[in-house]
Amino acid sequence: MPGTRAAGTRAPGTSAASRAPADAGKPARRPLVIGHRGAPGWRPEHTAESYALAAAVGADWLEPDLVSTKDRVLVVRHENEISRTTDVPGRREFRSRRTSKVIDGRRVRGWFTEDFTLAELKTLRAVERLPELRNRNTVFDGRAPILTFQEVIDLTRSLSRRHRRPIALFPELKHPGYFRSIGLPLEPELVRTVRRNRLGPRDCVIQSFEPSSLRRIAAAGLGLPLWQALGLNGGPFGHDTTYGRMATPEGLREIARYAQWIGPDKSSVLAPSPLLADAHAAGLRVGVYTLRAENGFLTGGLRREGEDWEFGDAFGEYALYYGLGVDAVVTDFPDLAVLARDRTAPAT
Repeated sequence: MPGTRAAGTRAPGTSAASRAPADAGKPARRPLVIGHRGAPGWRPEHTAESYALAAAVGADWLEPDLVSTKDRVLVVRHENEISRTTDVPGRREFRSRRTSKVIDGRRVRGWFTEDFTLAELKTLRAVERLPELRNRNTVFDGRAPILTFQEVIDLTRSLSRRHRRPIALFPELKHPGYFRSIGLPLEPELVRTVRRNRLGPRDCVIQSFEPSSLRRIAAAGLGLPLWQALGLNGGPFGHDTTYGRMATPEGLREIARYAQWIGPDKSSVLAPSPLLADAHAAGLRVGVYTLRAENGFLTGGLRREGEDWEFGDAFGEYALYYGLGVDAVVTDFPDLAVLARDRTAPAT
């Protein structure tokens, strides 16, 4: 994949604290636009069409969520439970696979990727995950197969060549602690895939909500930038107080020992929160999630009169976060994010 400075790496052995003064006083980079599972505002998430559209409208990074199959292949799904993102509920041959499991402290019922081989998953087709909000996307239901991580790597390289610009990958390890507990650890296969494809720090940034998973990746010596996602109102660790401690100046300095980015919920950086300034002081870059266009997802006063599925003032929300000085936005609508960025922070 062509190189890009988008990943925001630092030289090996250089601490975040030692890097921070060198960045002081420099003009801010244009914030990156990250296609959250592609462009799921317009196409079902994690499909080739979704990723291709995100690349075509200018996304800098593409985000695949990674889970494991029964035969240890990394595939791309929002969750390992796939009843809302595939047509498996209507497949009679897999009816007996429906079960109930406890994942990160929460009981979930449905069909799970770890109970299927890759060959079996390849017989399924993707569907729109939020049909009540994105009915327009249901026209694409049943068209696209489930992708492997390798297929997304190959697709991203092809899209970089097609659009003649570097596009980086931004994989998220989903529920890595759970997968380790059932003997299907995600990290070793991710490391093998990265090495096999010779992905470098300009090609790939790895994210997770679980610090232990990121520390395992760091220990593997891949040299890739790492992104510590921060939950809100609970999360993989079950208590928002865990993330609260991570968001303190001391917690941020600890994150900077193994990661280069944090990814908080967008509401976490609004005034009077000092999180954005504290993270930058610790030498970390900040990418907020998840910006969407529908009323039901927009920040307070940017919602417009109408139903939750109708569009509100999405451009106003992008302008708000760009104005705060975030380093990246994770968005379901990369086309709107790019348009808003070009209006508020034109290329130099």
